[in-house]
Amino acid sequence: MNKPEPLNNIRVVLSHTTHPGNIGAAARAMKTMGLRHLYLVNPRHFPDSQATAMAAGADDILANAVVCSSVDEALRDAALTVGMTARLRDISIEVVQPRAAAPEILQYAATQPVALLFGTEMSGLTNEEVAKAQILVNIPANPEYTSLNLAAAVQLMAYELRVGVIDFSPAQVSQMLAPQAQIEGYFRHLEQTLQEIGFFTSQKPARLMQRLRRLYARTRLEEDEVNILRGILSVTTEYNARLRKRYQEEHPDV
Repeated sequence: MNKPEPLNNIRVVLSHTTHPGNIGAAARAMKTMGLRHLYLVNPRHFPDSQATAMAAGADDILANAVVCSSVDEALRDAALTVGMTARLRDISIEVVQPRAAAPEILQYAATQPVALLFGTEMSGLTNEEVAKAQILVNIPANPEYTSLNLAAAVQLMAYELRVGVIDFSPAQVSQMLAPQAQIEGYFRHLEQTLQEIGFFTSQKPARLMQRLRRLYARTRLEEDEVNILRGILSVTTEYNARLRKRYQEEHPDV
């Protein structure tokens, strides 16, 4: 039996990168640690000679980079999304340091695609991007000066994965997570159903959906589980429609 190579299943996703040099430097950081898959979401400048210069020989990473028009496109088939954040946010999603995150990332990457999601150089991940992650990783920088270059953050996370893979041994039972596209489909279905049954009457939909995303992020949903949940939503919608129809028949003047 071939030994799994989890690093081959890990992609680095850079969202809305401003400076092309950071793309090249990130590619160099990736190649030194054995990561190969780079995804770019709406980069301001790419391809670019500065990116090539800063790659310093990691030209193949740049040549094979996948340019996407949205974060959803970059994460579509990822089973686990790891959001890299410099800010400790007031949220209930799990936040860990790179060394603690690496073993779990490698276990999932042994069988499924995993995405490391990095935000812009100036502001990092948006709240919408954070909501797509199941794990948040925070690099414990000097609290008096937390500014960390994008490529340096990629290097640090890639290093921890490289160290972790040296003695890596896959778990006997590997949980097969639902891909991001299926998760996003579920959330659209959930929001639509809650709207149809009138749940949002006294709630703030956007705020509530954000909290529900955090709740589900902690569960690590599998494909079959998502299908079960969507089945429940479908039955709920059908039942609500029947109740509404019956009420209209019984109260035609209302």
